[in-house]
Amino acid sequence: MPIEGDTAPDFTLPSTSGGTITLSALRPAPVVVFFYPKDDTPGCTTENKDFTALSQDFQQAGARVLGISKDTIAKHEKFRTKHELATELLSDADTTVCEDWGVFKEKNMYGKTYMGIERATFLIDATGTVVRAWPKVKVAGHAEEVLEAVKAL
Repeated sequence: MPIEGDTAPDFTLPSTSGGTITLSALRPAPVVVFFYPKDDTPGCTTENKDFTALSQDFQQAGARVLGISKDTIAKHEKFRTKHELATELLSDADTTVCEDWGVFKEKNMYGKTYMGIERATFLIDATGTVVRAWPKVKVAGHAEEVLEAVKAL
């Protein structure tokens, strides 16, 4: 998992905005990349709604916000429509990017072990450097904390 001071691993993924998004092509704008386990689950829905509620503030600060899960673009579109989300969502269906970023991990629920995405957020500056990393994110208040970090750049 990248830590503060590391160069953010580059990626190109399909996006709900149409076409693909390449992380390095977004420079010099700061970028918030948040990884989440699955569309339409309680924590993931709340996290996406929280980032959506602050989307104008992120735009005013000059930052792009990208949410990544392994759900398909079609599923992302249904999720966005159902919850009126403004969040730009990217599909990492084969989990290659999640693995590159170290967020595809062994998880345990009800005694069952499986591989899944660990909720994590990264703030990348104009040079492509990770300036803040939030592993094992707790959703409550997280989007606000990330916005404050963006404003501090």
